[in-house]
Formats: sequence, C-alpha cells, structure tokens
Amino acid sequence: MASSEPGKKPRQRADARRNRDKLVEVAAEAFSERGAQASLEDIARRAGVGIGTLYRHFPTREHLVEVVYRRELERLAEAAAELAAERAPDLALEEWMHRFVSYMATKRGMAGSLKLLMTSNACLFTEGSALLRAAFGDLLAKAIDAGSIRGDIETVDVLTALSSIYSIPDLPDWRERAHRLIGLLMDGLRCRPAGDGA
Repeated sequence: MASSEPGKKPRQRADARRNRDKLVEVAAEAFSERGAQASLEDIARRAGVGIGTLYRHFPTREHLVEVVYRRELERLAEAAAELAAERAPDLALEEWMHRFVSYMATKRGMAGSLKLLMTSNACLFTEGSALLRAAFGDLLAKAIDAGSIRGDIETVDVLTALSSIYSIPDLPDWRERAHRLIGLLMDGLRCRPAGDGA
C-alpha cells in the first residue's frame, strides 16, 4: 500500500512536463502561423489542455513567449551540429539558413511580447545572439575550410544579411521571398570554379 503512493507523484510530474512541452510546441507553431493573432485560448485548445493549465505553466503571454523564444534559439543552434554531421559543409550552411527563416517566422509572430521582454530581460537577447553567432560561425568556418565558401567572409556580415529577412513586408509570400534571398546569398558565398569570370 505504501509503495503505491510514491508512484503517483512522478506520474503527475511527467504529465505536467508533457503538458508544458506540448504547450510550448503548439505555441511555436501558432506564433509562426498566426503571428500576433494567436490566442492563448487557441494554443491551449490545440495542445489538448484547458486554459487554466496553460496559465499554471505560463502566468502571462510574455512568460510563454520567453520559453518559446529560448526553445527556438536552442533548436536552431543544435541544428548546426546535426547538419554539420550529416551534410557537405556548404549544404549544411544553406540548410541552416533556410531553417533560420522558420525561426524568424516564429519571432515575427511574437514581436510585440519580445519588445516587452527586451526592456525587462536584455540578457535573453544578448545570450541568444551569442548562441546563434557561435553555431553559425562554426558552420561557416567548416565550409570555408572545405573550400566551398569564400574565405573573405565574416560571420557577422552573413548574419546581418540574414537578419534583413525580418524587414520583408509581412505579406503571404514573405517566406518564399526569404528563401529566394537565401539562394542569392549562397550564390554570393560559394567559391567560383577557377577561370569562371562571370
């Protein structure tokens, strides 16, 4: 009898963790798809929980946004190592930049809350920028070492160009335009064959 009681709490904690993880996952999708129009009620419904459960984990919209933002940053950083292990250096770099578009889509959907967070938690953005610079810098260095990307490129320059995606007007075709811009950027980064004066 006594052994059954201790077994209940871990299950409850596991359920709570699953609910929290599901809320964060659904919120990232909702912010990416619907932007500022994504409601907490809809996020809770899509995650299969009540709004009270959402508020127990995330008392305000900003709390949820902060967790989603951190998660998206960490996933993008982790993707750099995964892609480097799976693909040729220049292709890993290109795929990471395409994934950056998805990150920007989620970030755009949280813009209002992120502005509020910027005033109260500047470290979040400083740490996030450093994380992305390190992840992208490693991919870029590998591609340069492999001879597939020009050697006169600085990490900060490419990231600045990538960040300009954020300024594309928020119209239905903005993602398509963003992916086309990445194609143009990769064309400029790749080494030209010897004798190619075009």
